[in-house]
Amino acid sequence: MKVIICGAGQVGWQIARHLSGEQNDVMVVDSNPDLVRRATDTLDVQGIAGFASYPDVLDRAGARDADMIIAATHSDEVNMVTCQVAHSVFAIPRKIARLRSKSYLEAIYSDLYRRDHMPIDVVISPEQEVAAAALKRLTAPAAFDTETFLDGRVQMLGLTIDEDCPVVNTPLRQLTDLFSTLRAVVVGVRREGSLFAPEPDDQLFVKDEIYVFTFREDINRTMEVFGKVQKKQDRVLLIGGGNVGLMVAQALEGNAERVRTKIIERSRKVAENAAELLERTIVLHGDGLNAAILSEAGIDRTDAVLAVTDDDKVNLLAAVRAKSRGCPMAVALINDPTLVPLMGPLGIDAYINPRATTVSSILRHIRHGRVRDVYSIGDAEAEIIEAEVLSTSPIAGRKVRDIDFPEGVLIGAIMKGKEIVKPKGGTRVEEGDVIALFALAEDVPEVERLFQVSIDFF
Repeated sequence: MKVIICGAGQVGWQIARHLSGEQNDVMVVDSNPDLVRRATDTLDVQGIAGFASYPDVLDRAGARDADMIIAATHSDEVNMVTCQVAHSVFAIPRKIARLRSKSYLEAIYSDLYRRDHMPIDVVISPEQEVAAAALKRLTAPAAFDTETFLDGRVQMLGLTIDEDCPVVNTPLRQLTDLFSTLRAVVVGVRREGSLFAPEPDDQLFVKDEIYVFTFREDINRTMEVFGKVQKKQDRVLLIGGGNVGLMVAQALEGNAERVRTKIIERSRKVAENAAELLERTIVLHGDGLNAAILSEAGIDRTDAVLAVTDDDKVNLLAAVRAKSRGCPMAVALINDPTLVPLMGPLGIDAYINPRATTVSSILRHIRHGRVRDVYSIGDAEAEIIEAEVLSTSPIAGRKVRDIDFPEGVLIGAIMKGKEIVKPKGGTRVEEGDVIALFALAEDVPEVERLFQVSIDFF
């Protein structure tokens, strides 16, 4: 597949990294020659420096025979015009655009993206993706990462193993004996910075970060097995009332289970805008790092604080201060992945990476065919892939124990019709089954081959 990626920033670079590693023909376009050079020097891609919306630049990028264009520059308008030129001049079949402005995302204006208007096949909103990720963190407060699969019936949880975890030093194969009815599978372990798919005889140690699949009905029990206590989040404080904070607050207001929400916003204009758009949320104008403002917001009676400003350092410090003032759970929005190792020492419970959520969303739409969902783990170290088994797939009709998966791949759950099944060695994989699995980045191409997801299905 030939793909043109417009914008060589963090998101564009990560998408190029994924696609080039899967033997796609990737061309990167950016107005900044340094970013283009970084992409071509570190990845197996070609690059052109120029404005992506210019027809002659797209022509030089090979738009005449491209299969897809991904417009992920920093400008909404450039992304929209790029898709228009890609459609009108070059007839590129599939067009994906990243749009940030809330006005462009209003449902009442959705006709704008029809083929005879502004032809964009998929619109990705980083703010919406981040807001959704923040809400998922609240549903599993003891997890540092979480995502749902198989029509919401299976949840992936990222959990840190603490000293009081009941299964510390226990081989994974014994978990089945100890908890015979527990429908949970550990598919990934990060130990001392290294991520791997565990073997049945591997043990879990203190400070390990694990990724575990569990059935929706077994979430609370799974948490207990790994030493986590689920607590209902009745009172939530948001530090930052911009697009992300506003979307989270609006979602919480619409929640069937009423959640008392407050926002602290430093900008008076942004705070006034949030106060006008929200009905039950209390909006305070002030600095989220200020102890007096935090006390006024009732931080000592708050169940969770979400620091979602556009400044990573403010988010980290606000989360730390909230914890020091008695809040049991703190989640920080972090754009810079090099800051993530500070989470543990600072005592911050979880983080949201806008880049990872956006990359996951774009990959979800790129990997069409029988791949139904993709979720990027860590700094693009691994992926959770949900895919349907085709009749032509090498794994169709075979038992799990007989499938030659790479070492970095583990199945988390299988959906057979309407039934969700915990995978065992004797489980037979059949045509039409939907599988959710963990795969290290280097093993993703082999996974797609096993599922027979090729250009034929795009």
